[in-house]
Amino acid sequence: MRVDILTVLPEMIEPFIGMSMLKRAQDKGLAEIFVHNLRDYTTNKWRRVDDYPFGGAAGMVMQIEPVERAIETLRAERPYDEVIFTSPDGDLLDQPTANSLSLKENIIILCGHYKGIDQRIRDHLITREISIGDYVLTGGELPAAVIADSIIRLIPGVLGDEESALSDSFQDNLLAPPIYTRPADWHGWRVPDVLLSGNERLIREWEYDRAVERTKELRPHLLEGNGSSQQK
Repeated sequence: MRVDILTVLPEMIEPFIGMSMLKRAQDKGLAEIFVHNLRDYTTNKWRRVDDYPFGGAAGMVMQIEPVERAIETLRAERPYDEVIFTSPDGDLLDQPTANSLSLKENIIILCGHYKGIDQRIRDHLITREISIGDYVLTGGELPAAVIADSIIRLIPGVLGDEESALSDSFQDNLLAPPIYTRPADWHGWRVPDVLLSGNERLIREWEYDRAVERTKELRPHLLEGNGSSQQK
């Protein structure tokens, strides 16, 4: 997988993609992540990529020119499955979305900034808009990093344990069950006996029941149409 991130603040993203699982994915040749400074694609001699909005509204707006030039430069080199815009009013990022995007080969992520971007970019150049929550950030750099992390970690071979991602929260519309590690008893706080029993069937049943309980309590909407009647 290749992910190209377009931003006016590459320094916000570069340290993040050079650490942890994203670094591991790149070192193993499973993913490529490139960060492009949109200022490199403007013809403005001051390297500006924004201008005042028509109509007199407050704030500044990202211009079409540098965004289109950056996208077309990349598209001339390879086809892209998605051109994603990080927007607070986009589709909310969830696990099924991450699962789907992890199967793509080439993705561009455009980081929003300033008051927003010229609507014509959204109308003609963007294939998908994604939000990481119903709130507004200074720019789309953090959402771009979140999106990249959520999809690249799902690529086979990135995580040390191939089954780890399959047991994450939101897979199968359930939150993950509680997890424990040694010591089994800490100041009288004991690990549930079933997890120490060695009985695989009972352990899986316990994990499923706890996952359903936690989902009912914390994210009941995930069970709609799925429900606690889901078969073990």
